Amino acid sequence: MQIRAYSEEDLNAVIALWRRCGLLTPQNDPAKDIERKLKIDRDLFLVGSCMSNNGTELIATVMGGYEGHRGWINYLAVKPEQQRKGYGQRLMQAIEDRLKSRGCPKINLQVRTANTDVLSFYAAIGYSNDNVVGLGKRLEYD
Repeated sequence: MQIRAYSEEDLNAVIALWRRCGLLTPQNDPAKDIERKLKIDRDLFLVGSCMSNNGTELIATVMGGYEGHRGWINYLAVKPEQQRKGYGQRLMQAIEDRLKSRGCPKINLQVRTANTDVLSFYAAIGYSNDNVVGLGKRLEYD
């Protein structure tokens, strides 16, 4: 898998991947989420691609952020038939390295409690439950 920064040509493939991985929710417009991300630290939006019979295929994404106190991970996705091959770990290592190089001391992320497979994945790569409650407030409705 080749890891690189997101480019505008990836838009449709990224949204299709997120849809396929069940990451989209009614309250989030993925195109708007991408547009917002590209305004801030666009180099922390990574995609992974592999060669396939049809050329290069986008198979993974991760969106990172850092506001000076903590890093954040959003939209980690690996194409279902490409999971369990180490691609998610490699993408997480790449984003962790980029965050660490900026001086980021800690990374947070949110996982839906029902998503036990993803919780197990993160535990396997060193993430643990901080025993906090994630709260949110919409400031803009997509």
